[in-house]
Amino acid sequence: MRSRPTKRRPVRRRSPLAPLKISCWGKTDVGQRREHNEDSHLMDPNLNLFIVADGMGGHAGGDTASRMAVEIIRDRVHEANHQGDLFNRQAIEAGSPAILKMLEGSIKEASEAIYAASDTRPELTGMGTTTTLLLLVGKRGYVAHVGDSRLYRYRRGKLEQMTEDHSLVNEQVKAGFITAEEAQYSRFRNIITRSVGFESDVTADTFTISIESSDTYLLCSDGLSGMISDKDISRIFNAGSLAGTVERLVAEANRNGGEDNITAIALHCKDGTGGAALVRRKPRPQRKKTPRKQAEKF
Repeated sequence: MRSRPTKRRPVRRRSPLAPLKISCWGKTDVGQRREHNEDSHLMDPNLNLFIVADGMGGHAGGDTASRMAVEIIRDRVHEANHQGDLFNRQAIEAGSPAILKMLEGSIKEASEAIYAASDTRPELTGMGTTTTLLLLVGKRGYVAHVGDSRLYRYRRGKLEQMTEDHSLVNEQVKAGFITAEEAQYSRFRNIITRSVGFESDVTADTFTISIESSDTYLLCSDGLSGMISDKDISRIFNAGSLAGTVERLVAEANRNGGEDNITAIALHCKDGTGGAALVRRKPRPQRKKTPRKQAEKF
């Protein structure tokens, strides 16, 4: 099969510390030019953790690097969630530097492990991966990012790129050497300046964002963002269901050439404080039973 759609049903929580209901849909596709899919992605509504990783270094190397990054980060977030110290009310209401530090540490650990694996197996030499993740804690979003995979936010009809590409063309745009339009067609647009695992150490961009009810977020590899303009992504987000949006995004990227593997995760947030799962129904009043009269004996 060319594509692997993945669906997760909304997770409803009764805890006042987790007031959001999350619906998500993801899909990955090999594209039109590649023989193998080196992307990896994760949707874990139990942790409210979402990751896209775009591997590089050949079929074996790229697939290994992206998969290792996703697994190591997921395990570290799971451990932190199990311990429970980080996910307190401050993390939900004001943001927690400790959570950002934990996410940055998990990416550093992944980079060290990927680099060590490439050093012991010749077929994995030079492998690495992008990594873009979103962790939702209450109504705060924690972001960690390396490479040119992206996180977008779609809020009240406006699409906004939340992450900054670690790429050569983005550096050229920032320096004023080329325009953003020219960057879309540059032959250097696939060259990234930072990755997880190509070197033993890496610094991730980390930051927090506020989450509002009715926000929709898109995590994607450059196989999607490189094939579709932000204007067209916004147009597709403006019509249809969450699942239909992801399907149309991947189909559009393939129609425009599908030059790379394509991975997309879309998630929609709703305020869960007034949802049916949080409402306790009042017990119905019980009717008093009237004892039946015994038949009189004659």
